[in-house]
Amino acid sequence: MSVRICVPRETAAGESRVALTPDGARRLLSDDVSIAIETGAGRAAGFPDAAYEDVGVEIFPDPGRLLGAADVVFKVAPPSDAEVNGLRRGAVLACLLRPHENAALIERLAGCGVTTLALELVPRITRAQSMDALSSQSNLAGYKAVLLGANSLGRIFPLLMTAAGTLSPARVLVLGAGVAGLQAIATARRLGADTWGYDIRAAVREEIESLGAKFVDLDEGAARDDGGADDDGAADDMETEGGYAKELEEAEQARQRELLARHVARADVVITTALVPGRPAPVLITEETVDRMKPGSVLVDLAGEAGGNCALSTPGETVVEGGVTIHAPLNVPGSLPYHASQLLGRNLSALVKPMIGEEGVAVNLEDDVIGPCCVTHAGEVRFGA
Repeated sequence: MSVRICVPRETAAGESRVALTPDGARRLLSDDVSIAIETGAGRAAGFPDAAYEDVGVEIFPDPGRLLGAADVVFKVAPPSDAEVNGLRRGAVLACLLRPHENAALIERLAGCGVTTLALELVPRITRAQSMDALSSQSNLAGYKAVLLGANSLGRIFPLLMTAAGTLSPARVLVLGAGVAGLQAIATARRLGADTWGYDIRAAVREEIESLGAKFVDLDEGAARDDGGADDDGAADDMETEGGYAKELEEAEQARQRELLARHVARADVVITTALVPGRPAPVLITEETVDRMKPGSVLVDLAGEAGGNCALSTPGETVVEGGVTIHAPLNVPGSLPYHASQLLGRNLSALVKPMIGEEGVAVNLEDDVIGPCCVTHAGEVRFGA
């Protein structure tokens, strides 16, 4: 039985990625798999229709016919109402669904009999590393955040010795050392900045220092002979089972903000990456802290889509407050659509390919990857159940 994978053109505002590249399609195509893509779907990401045709992908000008014939649909953004209506009962949809904020959409998908796989819910286990779209896209976001900061800063990043004198390196502070934060630290170091990193999880201190950056220790008076957590390991419980930082109590958040303020004030560029799945982003930088920052300094808030880590961030905009430039960009990976699409397509392929066999698409809810990321199946909502 042949399985038909279809890729519609993304219609969400500002979305330039495509869910499958020609190279990814070539790897998926087989006697059991055919692929169709909507006309122009990859153009904004740098993949013309001809490149898909060269590897055997069929080009469809009509999105309605495309979706109606699909056994599996790859998408980047959540589907529109028209796309949901076009999906046939029993089809499998895999995309970045934003399940915590799209309850009504999930109900509609269940009502239409669609099996939906949310890439955000792929568990962070060894077997699923190649399927982890959050990590692949966050890597790019961390890289781009440093470029945004460097471009807005009125000084260079590296130490520079010239006949006219020596220019000291810029000081970069990265708050949050998940995938995006560690990539930001690595990129800032490659550009020659004096780089510092902070995270509430003691376990990541070694990762920060392994990149050549310095770890911001808010408990500098504490004895840390081994360079890691205290002997009782109390700080290590700040990480969830999924590898994310836990949300702090309000009193502890206030203490954290107060202790971080002096480090933020010394930085030329601050990059914030702190997110808690399903919750508003924690506020790490208050208005008072921004007031203490140096004129001409830059803050890049990668948590803009969840409200921002800075109290003065305006999601999707760049503002200047007291001489401090504050970026809160949305869909940062989408600003690097060529490579973002390559990585996302590989994530989708790795997730769905094991589900395809001679009998078609098999949805095994007992599978330790498919089960956790399946939000609708057989007319029922599984997310949050």
